[in-house]
Amino acid sequence: MKRFALMLAATLSAAMTWADVMLPGWMSSNMVLQQKTSVHLQATAKKGSTVKITTSWDKKTVKVTADKETGAFEFDLQVPSAGGPYTLTFDDGKKLVLENVMAGEVWFCSGQSNMEMPVKGWGMVNNYEQEVADANHPLVRLFQVERVVAHTPQTKVPLGYTKGWAVCSPETVGEFSAAAYFFAREVSKELGIAIGVVNSSWGGTPAESWVSLDRLQNVMGFESHAKRLFATGFDEGKINQLYQDERAEWMQEIFGNDQGLEKGNIDKALWAAANYDDTGWTQTAQPALWNNVLKDFDGIVWMRHAVEVPAALAGKDLKLELGAIDDEDITYWNGQRVGMTVGWNKNRTYTVPGKLVKAGRNVLTVRVYDTSGEGGFRKGAKDFNATAGATTISLAGNWNFKKSMDATDIKSPKNNMTEPMAPNSSWYPAGLYNSMVAPFLTMPVRGFLWYQGCSNVGRAVQYESLFQALILDWQSRFNRNSQVTPYPKPQSDDRRRFMQASESKAIPFYFVQLANYMQRKDLQPESGWAALRDAQRKAQKLDGVGMMVNIDIGMANDIHPKNKQEVGRRLALLALNRTYGREVACAAPEYLQMQVSDSKALLSFMPFFGADRLEENNDIKGFSVAGPDHRWHVAKAHTEGNGQFIWRVVVECPEVPHPVAVRYAWADNPECNFRTESGLPVGPFRTDDWNDIK
Repeated sequence: MKRFALMLAATLSAAMTWADVMLPGWMSSNMVLQQKTSVHLQATAKKGSTVKITTSWDKKTVKVTADKETGAFEFDLQVPSAGGPYTLTFDDGKKLVLENVMAGEVWFCSGQSNMEMPVKGWGMVNNYEQEVADANHPLVRLFQVERVVAHTPQTKVPLGYTKGWAVCSPETVGEFSAAAYFFAREVSKELGIAIGVVNSSWGGTPAESWVSLDRLQNVMGFESHAKRLFATGFDEGKINQLYQDERAEWMQEIFGNDQGLEKGNIDKALWAAANYDDTGWTQTAQPALWNNVLKDFDGIVWMRHAVEVPAALAGKDLKLELGAIDDEDITYWNGQRVGMTVGWNKNRTYTVPGKLVKAGRNVLTVRVYDTSGEGGFRKGAKDFNATAGATTISLAGNWNFKKSMDATDIKSPKNNMTEPMAPNSSWYPAGLYNSMVAPFLTMPVRGFLWYQGCSNVGRAVQYESLFQALILDWQSRFNRNSQVTPYPKPQSDDRRRFMQASESKAIPFYFVQLANYMQRKDLQPESGWAALRDAQRKAQKLDGVGMMVNIDIGMANDIHPKNKQEVGRRLALLALNRTYGREVACAAPEYLQMQVSDSKALLSFMPFFGADRLEENNDIKGFSVAGPDHRWHVAKAHTEGNGQFIWRVVVECPEVPHPVAVRYAWADNPECNFRTESGLPVGPFRTDDWNDIK
């Protein structure tokens, strides 16, 4: 065995000695390099070799020496103005040639499923078949990142299906981010140069997964976790134990009044004991969602079922197959916890240790926590069994159930404690930053596109700080070694409407505000979606940040709007105006201040850089108004013109003779029609600072 190990070490050493040049994973043929940058490359080659680096754009060859021990070498690559195609050659005795390389503009695109949503694939945007067929855009280059979680910042780039950079074509675009592609297509068409887009996104992920732990430790709700995680030294065993400890602490805090638990302790489940008397509980046939029995109920329900086990299976492990459970479950066998899962669409498969399995009557208890919508068992009887070897015991039949806690009775965690996530989860704080952002920090980029927020709905107050922390984190970490040259200023002197890139020192960060979604309501002051949009809006105070309003192209019954063409176009307008200095309107004016005259609220709007003129409208939908009693009413509203810009909106309501506060488009899926002359929607806003937002 020892001899084999020595032989293997010698083989690996020889392979490393004669290895080709190894470049950062974001470098490949077909790539776009950010124009007019100095890229500080850190790479490896044959140990002690002289590496010749040839760039075809200036026909120069530079020689560097690789380290004798590691083969490492560094080189500052001077990228020219937009152009190409070029070749880039590295020669350490064996040549590595990167072909069809372009100098152009690079944008790093990230977020959750609406950024991930492909042109075809599972997304199927409007007119997707024609969009794929027409996707012959050789100046657009695509880079797909594989989905990976890590606990420390990585340098290796996880390559997705493009295996590096790919030229946009009908063969490559189908599975790529629709929002990123349509953005790149619009910008490339306008500028006439190569645009590269990196898609590093993961559906259903919260913002905290995409922030570095160094930055996250200063965001409310994550301080304690970050401190504890640093203390583990990032040892995997200690990280897993930390998760178990934090999860138990969190559950005890929010479920402390769960009648089925002893002081919120999930391992002291009173209602799961085999000898617990549940004769007074309600009986229902399972598996089934509970909506027919518990209408409009969100919260915790305990469900118990007696399972008759044949004598031959006593003492043997049992495999429980419960299908998907909406949303979270803790499952017990004869009072002992045998499994727990978070996620409404995840199948539950648990093993009951043989020591808990006895002949005759056994009790299976499932504690279900439903946060919204439907609750209970999602799949049918064929997915609802206990098995041991060739023997299958159906779990379908009558179950006893009892409500324990209504969602409104569940306590908010103390100190803004956020629900702990499993270490391998895409929700793990900093987990996606480490694996899907950190490897790109040496890649110069022009800017960022961000499309996320759904998974943080319900935590708007926290998101306000969290999102801004993410933006500042990325802006400060990217391009530390590579300065991107500002784009030339435009010729126009109309500085009220158009802003130049040189006026902002920060890397541009353009994001998509949450779209309208779910049931339409005239009044919804408690809307979590509206609150999250408001938290997003506030990020615009940061340098280089722009918001694309999406409140008019969402879908009531689909969280993934199909009109990604318009999303890409509006993002492109932001970039063209604010980054590239094109004289195009990119947004609507924003609310500035409110005055009250008699029973009317008079709202002024600021014509900031890049804003289009407001459309005149005598019947604006979407406004609500409240008086001193803080009760909201649907209001009537119309515009009043003043010179070049429509700068005032009059809001009034007979039920509110003394208006105190006004909100616009404040609902999950508001009816709203306030827009500019070019059709860009006015974003949701509120004039109040009342603390009823969660």
